[in-house]
Amino acid sequence: MPTPETSGSVFLKAGRDRRVHAGHLWIYRGEIGRTSGDCAPGSVVSVLDPRGRFLGRGHFNPASLITVRLFTRRRDEAVDAGLVRRRIAAAIAYRRNFYETGDACRLVFSEGDWLPGLVVDRYGGCLVVQIGTLGMDRMREAVVGALQDAVHPRGIYERSDLPTRAHEGLPPVTGLLAGKCPTRVTVTIDGVQLVVPLKEGQKTGLYLDHRDTRRLVRSQADGRRVLDVFCNAGAFALHALRGGAREAIGIESAPEALAAARRNADLNGYGDRLRLIDGNAFERLRELEKAGERFDLVVLDPPAFTKSVKSVAGARRGYKEINLRALRLASPGGLVMTASCSYHLGPEEFLEVVREAAADAGRPVTLVAVGGQAPDHPVNLGVPETRYLKTALLAVRD
Repeated sequence: MPTPETSGSVFLKAGRDRRVHAGHLWIYRGEIGRTSGDCAPGSVVSVLDPRGRFLGRGHFNPASLITVRLFTRRRDEAVDAGLVRRRIAAAIAYRRNFYETGDACRLVFSEGDWLPGLVVDRYGGCLVVQIGTLGMDRMREAVVGALQDAVHPRGIYERSDLPTRAHEGLPPVTGLLAGKCPTRVTVTIDGVQLVVPLKEGQKTGLYLDHRDTRRLVRSQADGRRVLDVFCNAGAFALHALRGGAREAIGIESAPEALAAARRNADLNGYGDRLRLIDGNAFERLRELEKAGERFDLVVLDPPAFTKSVKSVAGARRGYKEINLRALRLASPGGLVMTASCSYHLGPEEFLEVVREAAADAGRPVTLVAVGGQAPDHPVNLGVPETRYLKTALLAVRD
């Protein structure tokens, strides 16, 4: 079989090919020794070690710190529409091993599915696409065609309004790619109905990565008084109420998220059992503690406090403080479900922060369970960055 043509070649510096051999898909600018041929922005290039031995093939973007994103390690495999089609089909087939895609599911998770720069979420009959890299931006037509053939959606909407696109030299892009998509759709996840704003709001409309965590919270909620901190659209609180919680309180500062939580509570018939508190979570937790409030189950799902290694120290302080506040509000014998979506705070470091918070709060705790993102957000072991979500269920034992 003939070797697919590429426009240019990238040669790595001596000793800088170890990550690639270990399975990583990123080539950083500082790892490149030289280039040859036409290495135009967005083009497909071959990556070679210093002696000219083939390592892989991927998209090149000199404007990005991650200068090459590998798609294949096979000499005979081209990075083209056919590869995109095969990878999308494989990603969908993989998810069927774990559960039916149903109303809501992440169909493609970028490097987790060996499709760097592409995220696709399914909400009912519509797909929401995020494209985060220059190379994938050039393959938009191939992506749309492959999704239409594999899923036959009613419509495909693009939400490539990611701030990280600026690092690729790309502007934000939103708009309809195919078919028709309403402004909002209603989906059912494990019996809970949620309204998804397809064309606005955070991410692609919902946080799908906590599916397994919500199931765990629901299984422990019967008869408990629940506090859902950083509740967003209310998904954790609603799952807890469906699991038999006698009351749920949500704390959220974003007006659009509060409105969504109220809407979702009414939709599920829990409008009278979910009380929402508007405001800064740190301040509201202090107020609840001062008022003598206690909860049998506290859910703590904060936003990423750090998105770079430079701010990890500050993030640790933030995570420790918020966990300390949550632990102080837990009833004796209560549970705390805490989470971090910051990749730069690793799993062991996350547990260490939680341990420090428990010590400062003076609460003896047992680690009941640890978890992470749902299977539709697959972890590529060669790319540690794909493992970002950490969760811990704690039992307060005093």
